[in-house]
Amino acid sequence: MAAPLSLAAYLAWVRRGGASAGAGFVPTCERPGGAVVWGHATSLEHANALVQLVERLSAQRGNTPDMAGGGLHLLLTTGDGVQLPGHARALTIHQPLEGDTAATAAAFLAHWHPDVCLWTGGDLRPVLLKAADGAGVPLILVDADAALLEPSNWRWLPDTTGALLGRFQKIMARSEATARILRRHSVAEDRLSVTGLFQEGAIALPYDEPLRDEMAGALRGRPIWLAAMITHSELDIVLSAHRQASRLAHRLFLIVVPNDMSETDAFRDTLRHGKWRHAIWSQGGMPEEATQVLLADTPGEMGLWYRLSTISLMGRSLMPGMSGSDPNGPAAHGSAIIYGPNVGRYLPSYKRYAGAGGARIVRDAETLAGALAHLIAADRSATMAHAAWEVATAGAQVTDHILEILHDMLDDLELR
Repeated sequence: MAAPLSLAAYLAWVRRGGASAGAGFVPTCERPGGAVVWGHATSLEHANALVQLVERLSAQRGNTPDMAGGGLHLLLTTGDGVQLPGHARALTIHQPLEGDTAATAAAFLAHWHPDVCLWTGGDLRPVLLKAADGAGVPLILVDADAALLEPSNWRWLPDTTGALLGRFQKIMARSEATARILRRHSVAEDRLSVTGLFQEGAIALPYDEPLRDEMAGALRGRPIWLAAMITHSELDIVLSAHRQASRLAHRLFLIVVPNDMSETDAFRDTLRHGKWRHAIWSQGGMPEEATQVLLADTPGEMGLWYRLSTISLMGRSLMPGMSGSDPNGPAAHGSAIIYGPNVGRYLPSYKRYAGAGGARIVRDAETLAGALAHLIAADRSATMAHAAWEVATAGAQVTDHILEILHDMLDDLELR
């Protein structure tokens, strides 16, 4: 595909030093075996969504997160100032993008050989995208945002945006207003769809249904709240709030899940010294009528605890220097969300939930106790939980659509 005059002029301007050359391409690691999905994020929200998308894609294709082997991996590149997701795992490789030059683009593509590219939002990089298209990398623009499609320094080069958009096989616009702008750039209808926001969603976790029914029967309709992934340094705040709220609802029941299971002994000591009537899950403890606290000290059972609890406090958030826990878990399971002020890694997600009325911030034992006192009423916690669930599932159709496209592309690659 020959570059139109406007794009050719941009490329010539870059060659003359009109764009930052950066420090050159330095790969962060060797390319793993198997398929590499290249995702470019223009925001932390997009980075979170890409990580979750590829984890789902990998699970659906039966892959394992073995970076040294085959399977499926996400090569995550980010725009200027975009933070890395707090929960990027073994499937994710982060590669900073330096200046948009022919040399860095060629080195990037020669090293990574991506099988498909999901470019989110905008922040189009003409040299890199032209080179990727020329190398046969299928390009898909997801969550296209009109505000990010045409930087101000392109105005002297008319149709540069249109020339780049023509290199994408599929373009998904976040709104009809953006779609109208894309049509003015001559994007064909068969490549364009209006899908809405591409954002991280909530995935239901597995659980033991008979055990859930047994637990619910043992608790006999008691109001239940969960302190999930908390550190031992947060435990005193949690227990103080539980004591205060229990004065209003004496049957209130607390489930505590440590963030780090190596701290379990410290949790047990605190409960014992505080004379709490408690049960220890790893020792076969089941709640009785007089039990106030269950220490859920075994990993892999969050699906059970979220389903039992109408209210969830997300830990690693109450003390300075902490960065929060993922709120998508409780949102997927019908639990109202409470969180502390230190959630930097997951701030976009908490903003979405709080803005919809599905999450509430607390700052200390007193405000936590006040939130519990308010949400103990079943109708209030249910309203809040439903609001969180609606946010969590809002982007499900967009993600499912992208997954279908990626499955088809990867299937075709495997047949070659």
